[in-house]
Amino acid sequence: MIHNREAFLDRIARKLGRLRISEPVKRPSHWKHGPQWRTLADATQEELLSVFEHQCQMIHTDVRRAESSSLPDVLLETIRSYDGKSVICSDDPRFAEFGLSTLFTTQDNPYGLDVHIWNPEKGKINIERAEQADVGISISDITLAESGTVVLMSGGGKGRSVSLLPRYFIAIVPLSTLVPRMTQAARMIRERSERGEAIPSCVNFISGPSNSADIEMNLVVGVHGPVKATYIIVKDR
Repeated sequence: MIHNREAFLDRIARKLGRLRISEPVKRPSHWKHGPQWRTLADATQEELLSVFEHQCQMIHTDVRRAESSSLPDVLLETIRSYDGKSVICSDDPRFAEFGLSTLFTTQDNPYGLDVHIWNPEKGKINIERAEQADVGISISDITLAESGTVVLMSGGGKGRSVSLLPRYFIAIVPLSTLVPRMTQAARMIRERSERGEAIPSCVNFISGPSNSADIEMNLVVGVHGPVKATYIIVKDR
């Protein structure tokens, strides 16, 4: 129960020297200025990719490029560069579309990998496997060029621990997901919601490996999550 709410709000209005606003604020149909929409608005896809790769250098993230046909080999090379033996990945149908089903075989893996695919029915076992995994692998849903950010829509078979708990993180970045910045990502998520699509309660924006400069402004990478990250850009169109 809320006590004295009306009197409290009336007092604030008096202190502001105006009448109490009791009607809902009407959202403007458009804004006079929109600089956020002009940033990188005229950039080509290749120019956005260059911006993305440059920003990844700034946030200590490795970037590799691959064709759809070469993605399995590039991904396997990246896993081995981390000396990865145990892998956890999201249950994402795009892995099969990219021809990665063999690489992610969970029984008698031909590459000697111990693979766990996130399964909501297994509950905490997923988190335990994520804690034990050398490498976590996800596919970006939206990718921001300006900040070197991959956006992961968590939920269902796409557990957020996949990108958080393993020692190393690999994000597969379909070129079609690349947009200029946060502005476009927010609009896309809003449009999906307006169309009635179910939006996960957890949407992760990940910009490289974890890092912190809280102590004496000294940057330390890998404080509370993966110590290294690689983004593999794959041409999917």
